[in-house]
Amino acid sequence: MLMTCAEYVQRGELSLAGSLIQDMQSLLTRVNTGCGIGKVAGCFIDALGRRVFAAGGGGGIPGSAYETEILYHHFYEACPYLKFAHFTANQAILEAFDGHDCVHVVDFNLMHGLQWPALIQALALRPGGPPTLRLTGIGPPSPDGRDSLREIGLRLAELARSVNVRFAFRGVAASRLEDVKPWMLQVNPKEAVAVNSIMQLHKLLDRPAPIEAVLGWIRSLNPKIVTVVEHEADHNQPGFLDRFTESLYYYSTMFDSLDACALQPEKALAEVYIQREICNVVSCEGSARLERHEPLARWRERLGRAGFRPLHLGSNAFKQASMLLTLFSAEGYCVEENEGCLTLGWHSRPLIAASAWHALPETAAVSPDVAVVGGAVM
Repeated sequence: MLMTCAEYVQRGELSLAGSLIQDMQSLLTRVNTGCGIGKVAGCFIDALGRRVFAAGGGGGIPGSAYETEILYHHFYEACPYLKFAHFTANQAILEAFDGHDCVHVVDFNLMHGLQWPALIQALALRPGGPPTLRLTGIGPPSPDGRDSLREIGLRLAELARSVNVRFAFRGVAASRLEDVKPWMLQVNPKEAVAVNSIMQLHKLLDRPAPIEAVLGWIRSLNPKIVTVVEHEADHNQPGFLDRFTESLYYYSTMFDSLDACALQPEKALAEVYIQREICNVVSCEGSARLERHEPLARWRERLGRAGFRPLHLGSNAFKQASMLLTLFSAEGYCVEENEGCLTLGWHSRPLIAASAWHALPETAAVSPDVAVVGGAVM
């Protein structure tokens, strides 16, 4: 019934789709929606309903950036996907920074700074002493007037001080990644730069210009490494039915893996986080559809065209990722190597992919004439 409803939506037969949605909602009352296919069906019926019945032809679940950050935190705690992303990226960054005394990480989505305590502690233990670390964190403006980016920076600065790492933080508030300009980051040519993107670049794919512009200025920074983690999925197909089918199978697997999680309430709120993704994939179109996930093979092509070459995620990253899975009781998670990249999945299906890239040099330099954006913490 879900597939038939998606076909009606693709053909524009919304009255038939609406009738089928009502039939499915009635059926849900006789199904256990707390687990398995009942839970998945409930999410997709809701997303189809928002698309068919919402005024203006579709809409996602409303929510603030603050709510998204809270749900992101619970998703991080409930399952290994984000921890895998952070551990794998950190290991690659740590290796890229070897031998450099001044290093600078540009994080495309700071999200409470969850990724960086582990890197700060690893740098503190580096043979020969830690480098000077600068962290530039990009995040949405605070709706209540608080400088939440600066607050995160202060917490990280306190940690760095406790382990004797010289540290500076800079927050750049931006609603969209495409609004960030390279001069805002105040990159010094003497620094070894790492650019870190955890599930962010796919949000630039609604048209070619944003992704090409952002990849262009990333390359202009001459980074030692660019770490990219993305969903291993194909939710950006032009045909609605193909996109719907792919997302149905992908998120069914994701929910299967979460059913093995014992943590509450983290599990329940992690499911809300996933439900919002589903709703955006299914309900929204145009610039409102941010969750435009594409598989690793397509990212390889895109980054190669933009002037990046792949860096092999070595055995240390693989070992760290495998050790991480021992923290989770479920045996279905699996890490696999894919042509120098790493994927984490559930049983035989990879769900997220981590890759690392080196920017081929170009002559353009970042202008030293920069303006102050956001707060700095020394």
